[in-house]
Amino acid sequence: MRVQMLGLCRFSYLGGRGFQVTHTSIEERRAFLYDAERLARRWFWFENITLPSLLAQTDPDFTLVLMTGPDLPEPYLSRLRELTEIAPQFRLALIPPMEMHLAACLAAIRPHVEADADVVGHFRQDDDDAVAIDYIAHARGDFAAMRPLWQLGRKLSCDYSRGLVLKATQRGIEVQQRVIHNASVGLTAYLPPDAPQTAIHFPHFKIGLSMPGVTMCDKVMFVRFLNHDNDSGAIGAGYPLPDQDAQWHKVLAERFRIDLSSLDDAARAFGLPGAARPRWGQ
Repeated sequence: MRVQMLGLCRFSYLGGRGFQVTHTSIEERRAFLYDAERLARRWFWFENITLPSLLAQTDPDFTLVLMTGPDLPEPYLSRLRELTEIAPQFRLALIPPMEMHLAACLAAIRPHVEADADVVGHFRQDDDDAVAIDYIAHARGDFAAMRPLWQLGRKLSCDYSRGLVLKATQRGIEVQQRVIHNASVGLTAYLPPDAPQTAIHFPHFKIGLSMPGVTMCDKVMFVRFLNHDNDSGAIGAGYPLPDQDAQWHKVLAERFRIDLSSLDDAARAFGLPGAARPRWGQ
């Protein structure tokens, strides 16, 4: 059975709905998203948190659509183009501003669905979170055990719910191991190739209303990064796990190819700018 793994990463996409930080006009949102200092921070986190583990996946058979607007300022648009030349898994989707965010996401994803796949494992990849280097391998391989459940309704989610929360502070990066139920990162929605939805169509925190789900919690599978440029900054439902004497710099390096010391330095240098988040870090 062919399981296509297909992800969507939105990098400062300028559109209408789909944001918790609201703006009164598209011009106001453009100014917010394309602010030079904000884009510099976003690219640093993307390059140092998100990209390393994607480029190091033990199973390189996946597609990640990088979605942004055609007017994304330079040098970031050119850098996204360069990524598609460096990594054959990456595809660039330039989507003009659309009022309906889900329609925009579907326009980005739909051309990359393999019609001859038996199942498509859709996942969303925020540009400041990370999956472990074996996420693709597990999401594809573990599906074999879940296949009977998927066949009941041809919809199924798999939640790798154990991960690390990294919180940017003025003192550097705080690290906490947590179980987060149906976090956006590390969550796969298995759908048939002709389905008119992607992972974005199902609000991750209540995906159980749309399909049955399987939870796996045996290893650290994601990094959820909290910084003041997050759209929400909420951690999500779950609970902390004991982490006494944990060598997080080693775990981050081995499981995610993340250098914690460089993040520490950047967090102190960037400070805590950004829009107000009433539930940031909660």
